Amino acid sequence: MISTPKSSIQITNQSTIFYQQQSTSNLLQQRIPTISSPTPVPEAVSKHHTHSINANQCCSAVIQQISAPVSTVWSVVRRFDNPQAYKHFVKSCNLLFGDGNVGTLRQVHVVSGLPAATSTERLEILDDESHVISFSVIGGDHRLDNYRSITTLHPSSNGLGTVVVESYVVDIPPGNSKDDTCVFVDTIVRCNLQSLAQIAENLIANDKRSLPASPSSST
Repeated sequence: MISTPKSSIQITNQSTIFYQQQSTSNLLQQRIPTISSPTPVPEAVSKHHTHSINANQCCSAVIQQISAPVSTVWSVVRRFDNPQAYKHFVKSCNLLFGDGNVGTLRQVHVVSGLPAATSTERLEILDDESHVISFSVIGGDHRLDNYRSITTLHPSSNGLGTVVVESYVVDIPPGNSKDDTCVFVDTIVRCNLQSLAQIAENLIANDKRSLPASPSSST
């Protein structure tokens, strides 16, 4: 019996993402040069981004640094019922089942111009303590079959900001290459995380502006 090759991406202590393919005879390790971060990724975080994939799938990851605390960023990311808060390609979202906890199903309506219309997605992980959220695509009108995403947050090295790591696994659509698929999905994920950064940083700026002014000292 021929065994199916399996692959994974891993974040090393040097914060570089690697693509690994395990075959019956050897281990291939290929660096993905577009994915790196000057901020070390803790091992407790990196373990969430190791994915087993088969021969017709691809996986990748995007790292985004945000000048806002983890609590602020997480308050936006954890809202499974409101992905359009920072995902520009989502037009609307409605819950089909559940109340936002693990197992909740949502139907996402995509903006026009993308090769998709709707996506039915299930919340797989919601860990408020470790700041981990994961969802899988289980249906809809799109080409990203068997898509699963995992997003983790951890404090930046100075303790004032947040590092977001989002990795995914997805089937390679017929007629497309692995590179084509990763470039397409990476672009969407990167745009989403850049939008997340802007929104979280704006929240912090607005909070600072709303603070009462310090009383002037008497002369």
